[in-house]
Formats: sequence, C-alpha cells, structure tokens
Amino acid sequence: MAAQDAAVDSLRDREIGVEQEHLDRVYRRLEEKIDEAEFLMRDAGKRGQVGTPGALAERDAQVFRAGVHLNRLNNEFEDFLFGRIDLLRGKDGERGPDGAFTSVEAADDAVAEDGTAVIAETLHVGRIGVLDSDYAPLVIDWRAPAAAPFYRSTPKEPGRVVRRRVIRSKGRRVLGVEDDLMRPELTATLEGQALPVVGDGALMAALGQARSHTMRDIVSSIQAEQDMVIRAPAASVTEVSGGPGTGKTAVALHRAAYLLYQDRRRYSGGILVVSPTPLLVAYTEGVLPSLGEEGQVAIRAVGSLSDDAAGPDGATAYDEPAVARVKGSSRMLHVLRKAARGALEQPAARPAPQEGQLEFGEAPAEAGTPTRLRVVAFGARIELEADELRRIRHNVLGGTAPVNLLRPRARKLLLDALWNKSSGRGRYTDPELAAELRSSFDEDVSTETPFLTFLNAWWPELTPRQVLAAMSDERRLSRWARRILNQGEVRRLARSLRRLDGEGKGALSVHDVALLDELQTLLGTPARPKRKREADPLDQLTGLEELMPQREETQRERAERLAAERTEYAHVIVDEAQDLTPMQWRMVGRRGRHATWTIVGDAAQSSWSDPDEASAARDEALGNRPRRRFTLTVNYRNPAEIAELAAKVLALAMPGMESPAAVRSTGVEPRFETVRDGDLAGTVREEARRLLDRVDGTVGVVVAMNRRAEARAWLEELGERVVALGSLEAKGLEYDATVVVSPAEIADESPAGLRVLYVALTRATQQLTVVSGERDLPDEDGVPDLLRD
Repeated sequence: MAAQDAAVDSLRDREIGVEQEHLDRVYRRLEEKIDEAEFLMRDAGKRGQVGTPGALAERDAQVFRAGVHLNRLNNEFEDFLFGRIDLLRGKDGERGPDGAFTSVEAADDAVAEDGTAVIAETLHVGRIGVLDSDYAPLVIDWRAPAAAPFYRSTPKEPGRVVRRRVIRSKGRRVLGVEDDLMRPELTATLEGQALPVVGDGALMAALGQARSHTMRDIVSSIQAEQDMVIRAPAASVTEVSGGPGTGKTAVALHRAAYLLYQDRRRYSGGILVVSPTPLLVAYTEGVLPSLGEEGQVAIRAVGSLSDDAAGPDGATAYDEPAVARVKGSSRMLHVLRKAARGALEQPAARPAPQEGQLEFGEAPAEAGTPTRLRVVAFGARIELEADELRRIRHNVLGGTAPVNLLRPRARKLLLDALWNKSSGRGRYTDPELAAELRSSFDEDVSTETPFLTFLNAWWPELTPRQVLAAMSDERRLSRWARRILNQGEVRRLARSLRRLDGEGKGALSVHDVALLDELQTLLGTPARPKRKREADPLDQLTGLEELMPQREETQRERAERLAAERTEYAHVIVDEAQDLTPMQWRMVGRRGRHATWTIVGDAAQSSWSDPDEASAARDEALGNRPRRRFTLTVNYRNPAEIAELAAKVLALAMPGMESPAAVRSTGVEPRFETVRDGDLAGTVREEARRLLDRVDGTVGVVVAMNRRAEARAWLEELGERVVALGSLEAKGLEYDATVVVSPAEIADESPAGLRVLYVALTRATQQLTVVSGERDLPDEDGVPDLLRD
C-alpha cells in the first residue's frame, strides 16, 4: 500500500513538474518579447537623431506601438496561465491565426474500435496568447475561439476534449493541477504513454474504464446529471440539491465558467460565488480558473462579504451555538433597526464601578449626548432645551431613511427651531427681505463652532461597528430588544460583542458580518465630495512622454478595484446554501437584487437550527423569480463502506431522507478506536499518523468546534498533509482520509449537531477512522452509540 501511495504522490508531483517546465518555457519566451519591445524603443530613439520630419514621425509612431506592446506584456506577466486541454484529432487539419486546429468535432477514426485514442493536440489557456519562435502556440488567449472547449466542453458533449486540466500557479511557480475527464471511457495515450490523470478525474477514469457495464452506466448517469445543470438556461433561479460527494460545488463552478463564456456581455456585471468558509474558498479558487482581466468572478466566504470585515479572509471566528442562533435569526433585523437609531444617543459618562460591583461593559463617550443647544444670534442667546431636542430627534427619525442620511434634515430642523425662537422671525413683512434674513441667519449660525460641535455630538455619523459596540451594553440592548429577545439571549448577545472597543474595533465572528452589512444599509453612507486629481508637473512636459502610454492597471489591480467597487452582481452562485442563516440570506440577497441565481445545497447537511426560517429568508432574497430544480443522486466521493456508516446518522438526523448512491467499494471498512489511557491527544495523533502511511494525500481531523485550537496543537508535528478543523469548517471539503473525533461531542454541540456529524463522516474518499471518548458510549469493538445499528 505504501508503495502504491508513493506512486500516486509521484504522479502528482511529476505532472506539476510537467506544467512547471512548460510555464518556464513560456516565461522565457515572454522575456524575449519584452527584450524585443525594448530594443524597438531604443532603435526608435536613434531614429530621432536624423532630425527630418519624416524620421521624427516614424520614431513617434514606433515608440507608441512598442510602448503599448511592452506595457501589455509587463501587465500580464503575473499569474496568467491557468488551464490546459488535451484533444483528439479533428475532422480537418486547418489551423487558425493562433496556431491551433479549428475543428470542433473529433475525426471519425480518432477513436479506435478497442476504445483507445491518441492525443493529437495539447493547448494551454491563459490571459494572453504566446507563440514560440516557430509561431506554434505556447499559450492560447482565453478569449480566442480555440480556448472555447476549455469552458464549453462537458462529459455529455466533450467534442475533441479528452482531459481538461486546471493549473494553479503563483507568479512563476505551479502549485497544483486538477483534472476533469471528458471521455473517461477512453484509454488515451500522450506521446506514447498512458494519459496521466490527477484528482477526481482519476476516480472517473477508474469508473469509466471498469469492466462492469453497471459502472459504465453510472458514469453516464453522473455525466448526464451534471451536464443538465451546467447547461441549464441562466434566466431565473437554478436550484441544485444533492448529498455528499455528488459534485455540487464542482458543477456550480463549471456552470459559472460556462455561463460567462457563453454570454460575456450579459455577465459583465460580475458573477459572485459565495462559500460558507475560507477553507472552501481556497478549494473553490483552485477548481475555478481565472476568467479574464475584467475580474468578473468574485469568490467570497460568507465572513468576507462585508467591507467592514477585516483581514484577507474576513471574519473566521465562530460564536457558540446559542449566540449564533440569535445573531442569525431574522429577529435581529428588528433589534438592529432600533439599535441604529438608539445608538445616536450616547450615554453620559458614569463613575467607574467600585470594587465588587458588576459592570456590563459599557464604553460611553466622555460627555455623552448633549441635552442643550446654545447659540448667539441678533445679539441674544438662543437655547433649545432637552425636551425640544427630543421632539426634533423624534420628528427626524419618523421615516425609514438611513440614519446617517437624515443628518441634513436634523440640521435643518434645528435651525428652524432656533429661528422660531429668535428676534429675526418677525423683523420683516416683505417675503424677499425675510427670506434673505433667514438665509443669513442659517449661514451664520450653522458655521459657528458651538453649533457644529453640538451637531457632531448630537447627530454623529455612525459606523456599523460603532453600533455593534453600543449593543455590548446590556442595559441599552435590553431596551432595543424588548419583546424581541428574552433576557438570556440579550445577555449572551451583549457579552459576545464585548470583544469590540468603543469605536467597534476588534475581532468579528462570521455571524457578526451579516449584522454589519444590515447596519450599513440601515445607517447609509453620506455622499463624499470627489477629490480632484492634483496636477502633476510632469504632465506639462512635451516630447516622447506625450506619446508613451500611461501605465495601465495590471489584471490583478483591475480585478481588485472592480471587486471593491461592485455591490451587485449579474449572477450569484451560493454554495452549501443550506447553511446560510436568515440574516446571511439578506446580506447575499442585496448583492443579487437584479441577478440570476444558482443555489446549491443539501438539506440533510444543514447546520442551521431552523430551516423553515432560513427558507423564508431565501425566498425573500430570490423574490418571485421562476425556479428550475435539479437533483444529483450519485455519490462518487465516498466508498460504499463509508457511505453506509454515514447513512445511519442521516436516518437519525432526518428520518426518511435518502442518501445518494455510492458507486464504488474499496473493501476497507471504517476503523473504530477508543481513547487509550485517557490520552485523547495521543490517540488522535497516532491514528492520524497511521492514515498518513496509508493514503497519498491529505488527512482531515474533524473535531467539535470548541476543540479546534487544541486539535491543531495535537497535530502540529505531523506536517502539512494533516489538517485539523472544526465540524462547521468541514462543509464542502474532502480528504483522502479522515479522523472523526468523538461523534457525541459533535452531535451535542447544537440542535443541528446530527446533521453536522453526517457531514463530518462523509469527507473521506478512501479511509475513515472514528475515535470515541466516554461520552460516545463505545461498545467492546469501539463503535460509538450513535453509529451502532
């Protein structure tokens, strides 16, 4: 077994090396092209020494063309190779301008009667086209017709494509490869050797080439199911359900590529892919190649959808289940509406609590909200007292406009009240003179320091984080949540927000991000005056600089800018949709108000405790768009031995729900172990080490959420192939082998715990080990109570 695993490891490394060799060749050619462009610019400069008008004009034109070419090469130099397709011989031998064969369909005799075929052409797909010195294609521009099969080919309609490979690279280094087989029934050769296949494609190859006709029928079933989803019309909503291992995520991502390539103009507004965790985002980015320099595809974890979520991965912390249920509930919408308005009133500073007194974490402003406004006008002092200010505030807040956008109205009503108490009100009967006096009054008063200081304190511009911080004060939160949350929920919610300081700075949980996004809508952002670009003295120079193209944005810079500016998308894909809370559905819905949707999920894997409430929020986000529903029924990830064990938990979690049919059997039964000598860490570490010796890839160790940190410490010495993760982080991921630690702990951590356990048990493609503690009540064979017949 170890020798076999080493061979598989060697295959992956060898294929990465093959792509690295090609990438190195491409970069060498790019460097040659850059040298050529720089030579042309130097040569053009020499032409200017001739001094004739014709020579100068020729020089200027040549400099411009060379500069544009050099600029493009430099901008596209990073991370531009992302795909490869291996094709059968076509019906004709014609080549296009990019050097690739133009035929779409395979030649009639491209596949021999015995099911063998020879790869006749290999094309690499990237951001720009690159030809070698003999004008053969090293890289095909992703927009070129020859690149279309990379996006359009499916197992049901493969065309000439036998293997599609996604290449993950960073700069000049290839990080990984992942293959899809479009024709798994073929025995294909490349340069006289069997076509190597890495990743899920290897499994499909094994299934497709199995001797059993049943296996071939199963492969056809997988292809037909997935192809129907990928090519479904984009209008309205496409809903895809399917159990573990049915390929929901991969289908959704290939659908994004297919839609964008089919109708780029329609989806120029962008495609948003929403994943539940940063771990799944990392996996998703490896499966879905870049789709061009416009940055149309944005892949985001739920915890990074709001701009207020700090860090590259957004919020990654998880609240305890009781707090998460409160924050995710649609009831929070009513609490936030009151908090957004109530946070305007800053509590006055109070003495520090004496020793022994309990303080609820309030972080008030030093002076609190002012209760009196005093200004001087027409030689007299004018005052507005607390009751008058309260009535004005109530009047301003009477509508539903965002709080920060009401500040101009608050300013106007304050000036109205001051004018009505001033001596200037009845000074003139002539309307024009009265209006002029009033205008002068408003201008004088509103520019005085006392008035500006008061307005800033009485109606400050609030940020979502500041409002969340205000909600950490249990007494204020109790007022805002009256008849919405019970006192226990108020207390837990307030305490969970005390990680934020008075300005809202501090770590956020995943569920906080949806609250921030809701608050951003409730508060609004006042319009900012545009800053004028300062003139650059160099702009005044003349000569070659006028003809040289200005430095353009790189593809990465443009994609990042567009992603930052974009607030709505043309198409939204939600992966693991069953896990979105009602508040998260509101957040995602705001980004797809005018979009078409692809919704991917499985009710049996839901970690949210109230599916009906989430379903209502999802329906609100999707509106009355018509829906198409598809179900994937074939589990090609888990061997039957693991699938059968997981089905026992599914029967407890959702009686009557059928699990997808596993298509293969390995003969390796799940392994059960109990904690040895009370040493949980040592037992888990030993079992993970044992699996590392038996599989070629990664080992995932799944624990209850409250054990994440200690589990990572247990396994630190085992290297990068072992990943420790909490039960909620395992969604959508797969490993060659998994260790599930204490099923009872996972099942008991939330009302949805049995469904979360079902997810944990279905992550392995080869082997599964279950480690039981005392709470699992294992029998003499180590089988925990939850997994016994």
